[in-house]
Amino acid sequence: MFEAGDIREWRGHAVVDPRGHRIGVLESVYVDTGTDRPCFATVTVGLPTRRRLVFVPLLGATVGPGYLKVAHSKNAVRKAPAIDVDGELRAQDESRVFAHYELDYAPGAGGERRLARR
Repeated sequence: MFEAGDIREWRGHAVVDPRGHRIGVLESVYVDTGTDRPCFATVTVGLPTRRRLVFVPLLGATVGPGYLKVAHSKNAVRKAPAIDVDGELRAQDESRVFAHYELDYAPGAGGERRLARR
């Protein structure tokens, strides 16, 4: 797996599912604010006039020459919570991202956000 600081090298590369089907293009990485480790990626999907960013967990993801392979199917990722390409993940929407992938969610000990964009 790559570190959050390496996102500049991977941004714009293809994101594929376990079967190698292209999902979209890597846009950014969200880190867990408690550990500062990569947690989710946003992937640009959709038609050129209707692009959006969907969230996909990085748990189990691997990198190959020119792509990032995630552990979830193309269909699951495309149905994930999304934001506009110019948008921002609102704090109250974080739990929906985790719930979509059936991952445990808890805000920080002081109620702070769990995800931060890098």
